[in-house]
Amino acid sequence: MTLSDPAPLSSPRHRDRVVAALRAAGCVFAEDEARLLLDAARNPAELTRLVDRRVAGHPLELVVGWAEFRNLRISVEPGVFVPRRRTEFLVEQALAHAPDASVVVDLCCGSGAVGAALADALGARVELHAADIDPAAVRCARRNVAAAGGHAHAGDLFDALPGHLRGRVDILAANVPYVPTGEVGLLPAEARDHEPLVALDGGPDGLDVLRRVAGGAPRWLAPGGCLLVETSEHQAAAAQAVFSAAGLAVRLATDEERYAHVVLGVRP
Repeated sequence: MTLSDPAPLSSPRHRDRVVAALRAAGCVFAEDEARLLLDAARNPAELTRLVDRRVAGHPLELVVGWAEFRNLRISVEPGVFVPRRRTEFLVEQALAHAPDASVVVDLCCGSGAVGAALADALGARVELHAADIDPAAVRCARRNVAAAGGHAHAGDLFDALPGHLRGRVDILAANVPYVPTGEVGLLPAEARDHEPLVALDGGPDGLDVLRRVAGGAPRWLAPGGCLLVETSEHQAAAAQAVFSAAGLAVRLATDEERYAHVVLGVRP
């Protein structure tokens, strides 16, 4: 699409043309997306580039550079997993279990949205650490947790964390990849084509990373501290069994409206 109209970007003519282009591309919420694209663009040439990327199938959040998560504007960039609104349920469950948490770890953090939201709710007293194996995710997370004085670390799961956290973590949130390898190709194109495989592929049954996290969690959790992971409905029973085998007191929380399933395990 080319927008050569000299009218200001706030002009209804620009809005109408953007909406039409998005509708033609199959965007269900064309009016809402048009507003965000118009807000993000500084001039008609940039607006053209943004609309062209969206029409080509790039996730809206990666086009405008941010995603909304629990009323926070989370910075995202190409190659980084976009936080899902259903994951807000995981944050809610963590806060319900540990409303006075002082040490929080966001493992497999991606953009750091979960950690940033937890720190925002818990306040200045919280010590926040985020970690991911993907350097692009760590770079992005560093921006999002900085407002809370948080730290972002690069490495493979617990290997990334400072040793002084061992046995002190009140909330360990781990939004692990849980899509079975054979089902990755069935994901929507926005995820399959534009998000890192390491953030999606959970191994043959989708639980490979979850098993590693649950196995290591008791050494890092404080007494009474909790581990939370998101999973699918059909994996929930197996995930609970993994938590129990690791010595955690486990329960499943669900939110049917958001189709969210969170397994929570507590260190006795």
